[in-house]
Amino acid sequence: MPSVAIHRCLRRRQRGAVIITTALALLFLLGFMGIALDFGRLFVVKTELQTAMDSCALAAAGELDGQSSALDRARSAGKTAGNLNRVNLQSADWSGEGQIVDADITFKDSAYVTTGDFAAAKYAQCQHTQPNVKMWLLAAMGAFNGNTAGNPATHNVAATAVATRASAQTSCPVPVGLKPKPGGTAPNYGFAVGEWVTLINEQGAAAGGEIGWANLDGSNSAAETEAELNGYCGTEVGDTLGTPGVQASVADAWNYRFGIYKNSADPAATVSNPDFTGYAYTATNWPAQQSAYDGPAPGAAAPTAENFLTKRQAYASCADTGTKVKGANSCESISAPHLSLNSFQKLAAPGDAPGGHKQYGRNRRIVTVPVINAASQVVDYACMLMLQPLSIPMTNVQLEFRGNASEEGSPCTTSGLPGGAAGPLVPVLVR
Repeated sequence: MPSVAIHRCLRRRQRGAVIITTALALLFLLGFMGIALDFGRLFVVKTELQTAMDSCALAAAGELDGQSSALDRARSAGKTAGNLNRVNLQSADWSGEGQIVDADITFKDSAYVTTGDFAAAKYAQCQHTQPNVKMWLLAAMGAFNGNTAGNPATHNVAATAVATRASAQTSCPVPVGLKPKPGGTAPNYGFAVGEWVTLINEQGAAAGGEIGWANLDGSNSAAETEAELNGYCGTEVGDTLGTPGVQASVADAWNYRFGIYKNSADPAATVSNPDFTGYAYTATNWPAQQSAYDGPAPGAAAPTAENFLTKRQAYASCADTGTKVKGANSCESISAPHLSLNSFQKLAAPGDAPGGHKQYGRNRRIVTVPVINAASQVVDYACMLMLQPLSIPMTNVQLEFRGNASEEGSPCTTSGLPGGAAGPLVPVLVR
């Protein structure tokens, strides 16, 4: 009997030991689960934040063209592109913990030294710390074991990206083709920097020294032209472009870039973001018909007329300082009689006003244009400034030649695949 009692006592002690061991094991497993879940969340937030920084750096680098407004434009573009991303488990407002601000965007010169000189800035760096990312299980573990310092309720997550401009192997031009002047050769194909060149509306009518509509995918579809104005990438030297007829609907996508909209369009949408300015240039308000990009206002110019760089720095609308499409002191009036904006009702807001050129502006009027030969094959790329919106009914418009797009000082930045030896410039991540 004493032996039986002893065995029963030992079994009870063993059962008690198993309960303690199981509880410790569960606590141990809970800790690993906390590490897996909470550090998994940190990894997701880090990935989302890195994507936002990459977008910010690429957009900011695209504006580093050496002009006096470059750094302001770069900050604006970087914030717009970066903050469009969702961070902290796809939160649109980043869980209310703060998004990218001006101080998060800095610039480096060619020696990778921080600079505030617009002419020296070669690299754009976006760096942001996302605070207070909640740690659910680890915080609970800390409350349970009393070690809150070793198991904080929140963590900070940081990410950095650096981008610059480099030559591309593919490009994202607008769907037109520039035909060299007779006898014109690389790099400028007979054109002078600052010269205004006509975009012929009639299908296939463009001659040497003019621009014609040209589908980048090689098709003749009029609907494709409008789609390509909203973004088409992959064009390479040697591609054969199509010769489409053009529908009036192409004016919608073209005029978005000037901040001109029908009621259904929205400046905040990526495809309809305006340029930093919508100010238009015609023979009426810029009678010299040359050097609207950076030249002095010519004699007999409109009283408020200034070059594109100046208007862009002021985030001026097509109506200069207003939002009227038609009537006195309107978008139409500053370029009349050349512009008729039937069916368009609203403009992006000028200056610092929300919802306008500063908040949603991107580099959308300085465009890369394919240079084509007689067989409609791409032989090179030009950099050009879109001068005028498209009228309804559609008429010819003009663009200003700004040189070869591959030149280091070119104001053009496309969005194609980097890695070319001498193609148009594209923003590329370097860190």
